[in-house]
Amino acid sequence: MKKLYVLMVIISLFTLVSFETYAQPKKCPVLSELEKTSLKDKKEVIEALNTLIPKTYGTGLDDFPDMYTKWNVVTAKPFLNTVGNNEEEGYFGMAKTFCGKEIAEKSWLVRLDFTKAPGADLAQGQIFLAKSKEKGWFVWFRYH
Repeated sequence: MKKLYVLMVIISLFTLVSFETYAQPKKCPVLSELEKTSLKDKKEVIEALNTLIPKTYGTGLDDFPDMYTKWNVVTAKPFLNTVGNNEEEGYFGMAKTFCGKEIAEKSWLVRLDFTKAPGADLAQGQIFLAKSKEKGWFVWFRYH
């Protein structure tokens, strides 16, 4: 009986691990409100991150109160420029699934490395950005 119980626990763990879930954005951007951007806007995106990252992540967690205060930009590019890059193209697929191809094509992927975060899971961040015609750059989805 004890062996059966252990076997059931192991099987249930494998079952739980095999299901992947993704968070959904609370609200998709409105296509008509988005500005068309290109890789030429990268400097502007990098500058906007100084405001966007604190708004999106805050400063940290209870045990690590300043872990989101320092970061390095790993990637900052329009989603169209991720095509062909195995490490990044999947995010483009997520953006298309969440809010449609047109929104994804006007959006950017920003991948971050938080240098004060303990461990790889907390140290990596991915955000989806777009530029509003009236309000400028904004984050419409935070993956990590």
